[in-house]
Amino acid sequence: MAVVTGRPADAAVRQGGLSGAEGLEHLTVLGAYGAERWDARTGEMSAAPPPPGVAAVRSELPALLADLGAPAGTWTEDKGRAVAVHTRRTDDPSAAFELLRTPLCALAERHGLVVEPGRMVLELRPPGIDKGAALTAHLRGAGANAVLYAGDDLGDLAAFAAVEKLRDEGVPGVLVCSGGGETGETVPEIADRADVVVDGPSGLVALLNALADQLDTDARA
Repeated sequence: MAVVTGRPADAAVRQGGLSGAEGLEHLTVLGAYGAERWDARTGEMSAAPPPPGVAAVRSELPALLADLGAPAGTWTEDKGRAVAVHTRRTDDPSAAFELLRTPLCALAERHGLVVEPGRMVLELRPPGIDKGAALTAHLRGAGANAVLYAGDDLGDLAAFAAVEKLRDEGVPGVLVCSGGGETGETVPEIADRADVVVDGPSGLVALLNALADQLDTDARA
């Protein structure tokens, strides 16, 4: 099992309480879209060198947001290897998103980065790094002969595409959309391509528990 996230791997490990968790001894966390890797078995963290351009964007972003008149509630998230600008806390998240989209794309381009849009968030990060590439590399390295991938936002579309490509190559794969539930939100682009839609994180937990129970039953049969 692997967690594929755009956030730093150590943040996912810390927030998920994953270190030393019983039953997760073989878990892998692929953070920063695969640029960082944490293995539960060894507790070791490995990371690629920091990408160029992120430091420059981090430095210029506050002044740019001020010049654009970014509305109150706009906030930035420093992911180490990427910088994200969120608008969901503003009075009009969609309007704020559109106000910032083009200028942030221009800022990213000046420093060799790209902008990855999500639910009321614009993330500036290096090109060629996404969840699809991270997932594919992990599956090939593990010699996996089947895959189930669950996601809930636009950043997961690259991983969905990777699973679809693997299916074309004969590798069985299932795509799961985590929608509604605690967040009350479902991303249509994810739901439309999913084989299964579950009711938020709790629905995904129920699905994985049911799958684990079935695998255990099959193994004992």
